[in-house]
Amino acid sequence: MVNLGSGAAGSSSGCHGVSRMKKHKRRGYAAQDGREGARRQRQQQVVVEDPPTAEEELVNDQPKAPIEEGATDVEGFPSGPHDTSVLSDLENHIALKVWNGEERPELKLSSHGRKMAEFGRPTPEIEGLVVASGLSPLIACSLDTGDRGLMSTFVERWPKETSSFHLPVGEVTITLDDVVSLLHLPVVGAFHSFKLLHVDDTIEMLVELLEVNAIEACDRIVAARVYLLHLLGCTLFANKSATHVHVVFLDALRDLTQSRGYAWGAAALMHMYDNLNDTSKSTARQLAGYITLLQCWIYEHFPFVASTVAVEDYDERIPRACRWTSGKALPVSTYRRRLDRLTLDADDFAAIADRLDRLLNLRILIEGTEAYTVV
Repeated sequence: MVNLGSGAAGSSSGCHGVSRMKKHKRRGYAAQDGREGARRQRQQQVVVEDPPTAEEELVNDQPKAPIEEGATDVEGFPSGPHDTSVLSDLENHIALKVWNGEERPELKLSSHGRKMAEFGRPTPEIEGLVVASGLSPLIACSLDTGDRGLMSTFVERWPKETSSFHLPVGEVTITLDDVVSLLHLPVVGAFHSFKLLHVDDTIEMLVELLEVNAIEACDRIVAARVYLLHLLGCTLFANKSATHVHVVFLDALRDLTQSRGYAWGAAALMHMYDNLNDTSKSTARQLAGYITLLQCWIYEHFPFVASTVAVEDYDERIPRACRWTSGKALPVSTYRRRLDRLTLDADDFAAIADRLDRLLNLRILIEGTEAYTVV
């Protein structure tokens, strides 16, 4: 893994990032205890919540049936589902723990929005190469901060067996069209197979593609690869480390003239799905993946659930994610109550039709035809 911290990306220290990262994790436990205490204090601050409705108060007054650990008999789980053959791993899901009154702390998020802002845009010498890669829309898309309560609430409603959020209005999920709209990334194209690398292979790739042993790497192609590797590590393929990115992604940047042909959007969506699957387990404490993609998707489709803040001078020709800024974070209990009140009315269907119309026009725009106006 390569270090994502400040300083020159692709330094020789990145060659041994995998082994050093394990050591850092072991040394970091004591420091994490102090940070956890501080986070718990912040979570205990008083926040004004939406008042419960009469129906919710009636439901809350009902006693909850105790469920033994690992119970998966034919009668199913409390309040459903009664058929456990579909959601086979529900006994390990955070939703069952919440139903039984066992709360977990708000999820830690792998969000690098501020780091992207500090890293800035590519220099004029490599800007053309970055644009040619097809990844340049990501430069300005990332939110400054992630909403931990909002992400935690939606993860509670995500079973890995269906890859969708289970809401009162039905099942919904992030689609490839959402990725196109929010990020302007290609979702059709070649798929690159990333293989696990041995330490020796990692060193060889760093020396070959980033010239980490050179005293001064002046080659603009090398500089473009460094910039794009940092961009991928902070956005599409963000992991649970705050400072490292997997070297394996360099392989997709070997020939920058072919990078635009990869289905980056589809890969990012699959990576997000995998991280949602992992984090839906009751033992998980952190959500990785491109947090901006998930959070802006919620802003787009559920504006009355999240505290959305839209940019006044947003230009419809740029990625839809750029329309939003981070809103005020609220506690999980407030987001749960708002999700429970979701309904579909005529205005909702009109909004859905409007989004579909915008997506159709957007597809014309990004496929390179002469129709450059998004209605």
